[in-house]
Amino acid sequence: MTSPVLHDLLDRMPKVDLHCHLIGTVRGSTFAELARRERLPLPATPEEIYAGVNSLPPDPALYLDTRIPVPQGRSADEPAVSYSLFQVSGWVTQVLRHADDLTRIAYEAFEDAHRTSSTRHLEVSFDAVPEHLSSLGYAGMVDALADGVRAAERDFGMTGRLIAAIDRSGTGEAALDRVRTVVDNPHEYVVGIGLDNLETAGPPERFAAAYALAGEAGLRRTAHSSEHAPLAVNTLTCLDVLGCDRIDHGYFVLEDDDVVARLRDEQVPFTVISTTSRRSWRPWRRASIAAMIEAGLNVIPASDDPGMFPTTLAAEYRILADELHVPVERLTAMALAGVDASWLPDAQKADLRRRFVAEIAELQGTVPSR
Repeated sequence: MTSPVLHDLLDRMPKVDLHCHLIGTVRGSTFAELARRERLPLPATPEEIYAGVNSLPPDPALYLDTRIPVPQGRSADEPAVSYSLFQVSGWVTQVLRHADDLTRIAYEAFEDAHRTSSTRHLEVSFDAVPEHLSSLGYAGMVDALADGVRAAERDFGMTGRLIAAIDRSGTGEAALDRVRTVVDNPHEYVVGIGLDNLETAGPPERFAAAYALAGEAGLRRTAHSSEHAPLAVNTLTCLDVLGCDRIDHGYFVLEDDDVVARLRDEQVPFTVISTTSRRSWRPWRRASIAAMIEAGLNVIPASDDPGMFPTTLAAEYRILADELHVPVERLTAMALAGVDASWLPDAQKADLRRRFVAEIAELQGTVPSR
């Protein structure tokens, strides 16, 4: 199958995206419009800032002896002036001043996923209520986001869910308070929690109580793991202590063969992204994902922060095909694995899977074989 034909198939193939941060989906044009509306003082134009997103790696000394070598220097494509993903996310958050702004960015996240990647189901993580939106409160914030999701479901024939993110740079008690708020304000669209931010800032065991409460309340659970800390054991902690049923990232599980064997046997879902704001790490990311696939792990492509990297879910599938030489049969299996790992109700998930199988079969029938 030639690349243009394969790309067309991958672009049109139905997909789910299970690892996507709401702030990271905000369009550069939307940020520019809102930043000018709010007269936000910035070190450069919004357009220049988005073009310069490039998070510098943590302490290189942490990564001297990893099995897949982590780049120690800068890459050729790094901009002259870099802005970290956290910096830019902070600025974007500052310009969201009204419930309508939240509804807008939620809607646009789904619209972009649908139009660029044929995404049929999207699960989006959202952060705690910023101080300047405290008048909305948690319930008001969720209602505003849900309004955007509902409108997108109506307009694009999609489904969507929301994941309440926990900032792991905070304390265990702060995380517990966050989960209490979620539990005390149930909403049909908020189906789970996730653990975000730099893994080196907060080991997963710190959040055991918060995750236990979430489990008792019937919330689904995931966490960023084995992404920044070169430790496979963190992923076991997320599974065995936090009760996660899928893992975000997970590249450093490759440091331990016994851990890899267990994860392969249990077919734990890993949401992986070849593109990262750490531009110098992109080759390492891709080599790690290739090794995870080779090891038989249950790898599911996702988009993470598509507006800021930038990338799309379809682009992530194309990277796997073009650079990692993953065969189309494995790529379509990943799309179906994404349905299986989603947090939709079982009946809705089964229906979505049947539709995916039929659509993929129809698409494959319209293109020549290799």
